[in-house]
Amino acid sequence: MDDFSIKPGSPNIYGLIGGDINSIQPEKRMLSSMTPTIVLSPEDGFQPFLVTGSPGGSRIITTVLQVILNVIDYKMSIAEATAAPRIHHQWYPDEIRIEKGISVDTLKILKSMGHKIERKWAMGSTQSIMYKDGHYHGFSDPRKPGALTKGY
Repeated sequence: MDDFSIKPGSPNIYGLIGGDINSIQPEKRMLSSMTPTIVLSPEDGFQPFLVTGSPGGSRIITTVLQVILNVIDYKMSIAEATAAPRIHHQWYPDEIRIEKGISVDTLKILKSMGHKIERKWAMGSTQSIMYKDGHYHGFSDPRKPGALTKGY
């Protein structure tokens, strides 16, 4: 029920602030960042080439986007893209949440720009399948032991 606003104007466990529209009542909307994603490849006739998703409340969209950017823009394998450290910022609380592995130089630059940095253990737990070179490659996020991704 935490996806609904238990007390409008108060943050939930993820720091999201809901209003009356998110209250626990019939015909109201829950606060949700659910982002199951299918990426199509224009080079292969718009066939699916990456499927990914993650739990994680307000950090779901950021987590999924970073996996996609890592694969497409940085040409990482699905394993590299999934294991790479993540960064997240949202309106409230006003802080940049970072995982271990972000360079000290990057942290110094962000701090010099006035950002509050908070080191956190993990963001999300993506489960992804990528089609490459005629094979499906599945990878489960190491942030959540025991998760399983399967490609057929």
